[in-house]
Amino acid sequence: MDTAEILKKVRQIEIQTDRLVSETFAGEYLSTFKGQGIEFAEVREYIPGDDVRSIDWNVTARTGVPYIKKFNETRELTVFIACDVSASGQFGSQAKFKQQAAAELAALFAFSALRNSDKVGLLLFSDQVELFVPPKKGKRHILRLIRELIAFEPKHTRTDIGLCLETLLKVLKHQGIVILISDFIAPVESFARPLKLAAKKFDLIPVRVQDPLERTLPRVPVCVGVTDPETGETDELCLSGGELNTQLQTYWHTQDEALHRLFTPFKIEPIVADTTRPLADPVIAFFKRRAKKIRK
Repeated sequence: MDTAEILKKVRQIEIQTDRLVSETFAGEYLSTFKGQGIEFAEVREYIPGDDVRSIDWNVTARTGVPYIKKFNETRELTVFIACDVSASGQFGSQAKFKQQAAAELAALFAFSALRNSDKVGLLLFSDQVELFVPPKKGKRHILRLIRELIAFEPKHTRTDIGLCLETLLKVLKHQGIVILISDFIAPVESFARPLKLAAKKFDLIPVRVQDPLERTLPRVPVCVGVTDPETGETDELCLSGGELNTQLQTYWHTQDEALHRLFTPFKIEPIVADTTRPLADPVIAFFKRRAKKIRK
């Protein structure tokens, strides 16, 4: 895309996403992601029923009257979006590529964070760290991130989710929210260890971007030449029989089960987004489920 096309696309995503955030996401986001710290506010006289563990014994000793400390929750959060830009994202069977869907999903989280005055950072990765943008506030910063998500041209084609997570563990010194957007087409054992470490340090939310044609191919009496976008390997696939779909079903069942086993011990609930359906729906559903659990 040239500059005019990029700016037009950024503006389209801004308008679409800002409306969604205003109507639906802002309140759900606020309910879902609470502040992760407390700061001292004041001392006041003890009132029967107050938690005795909050008594400020130094002030109480000086005045002879019991006082307690009051704290406020620090609301400001850091949201870090890590987005897979490997070549497998350049696939889409209908309305959009997986990479386009990933950019729109990232925008939903970024504008929700903007509305709540949270900082947002961005990491684009393939099998290398392609781009790192430190967390900042402000609409201009968010629009810069969206522009990068739309127009960035990665230098590498393969995927290394483990490297992405290892990088975040090194560079992010404090707790925060990490939105990990990928199709997760990679051996689970290749990123299991860093994901476990990241799950202990961050509020980690995997977002799986999928296209239905990846799971089930049409049965038609033709053979087609195909190229693996990440490795460049070529092959010929015959679509007339059911053997290929059987292989696909076996692969996805194995992959889904492996991810479930990895996520479950850390109570990680992935968001699964289908490129052929409204992308906001699974995110809204996730926010609602998460907020309900917090209220309990």
